[in-house]
Amino acid sequence: MSDLPGIHLVLFTFLAVIAIAVIRLKDLFAAVMLMGIFSLLSASLFTVMDAVDVAFTEAAVGAGISTILMLATLALTDSEEHPAHNRFRVVPLLAVLATGGALVYATFDMPRYGDPSAPIHHYVAPHYLEHTDDDIGVPNIVTAVLASYRGYDTWGETTVILTACVGVLLLLGGHAVVERFRRTTPGQEDGE
Repeated sequence: MSDLPGIHLVLFTFLAVIAIAVIRLKDLFAAVMLMGIFSLLSASLFTVMDAVDVAFTEAAVGAGISTILMLATLALTDSEEHPAHNRFRVVPLLAVLATGGALVYATFDMPRYGDPSAPIHHYVAPHYLEHTDDDIGVPNIVTAVLASYRGYDTWGETTVILTACVGVLLLLGGHAVVERFRRTTPGQEDGE
């Protein structure tokens, strides 16, 4: 655990302020930019919490790929939100509050962050700490776990992310191809 507990509070405060700002914004471009900043701050928080692998993934996927995909989507739509008038706005609010309450309630059963008596530290972690150098020869235990012990799992997660990115890019590019075809085909109009 980091020796700077104050930085956690500062980062959490920034994250909360940005989250509220994203919810309140009507300009979608500004919301996308703030979500990218939110992801970078999340990556910073993960780094401070000594979860560098998670921080790297958050920076690459959250701040990088997601922001690019959202900007590409905005290029095909309006940049201003046009909310539908819905009289039943209380139901989604109650659903969000119930889900959030259930998640917060579930955290009460978790061990404290960094607790050496947590169950995770008594089962697999001692084996990794003792045998990583002999089994794999990689000095960084996180890298050894992700690349070797859990290699197939990491490969599967990477494949899922790649497949999702290719699918979204095909969807976004497919729309552009159809529009380009409409503009270049002689005699084709919207009504025909």
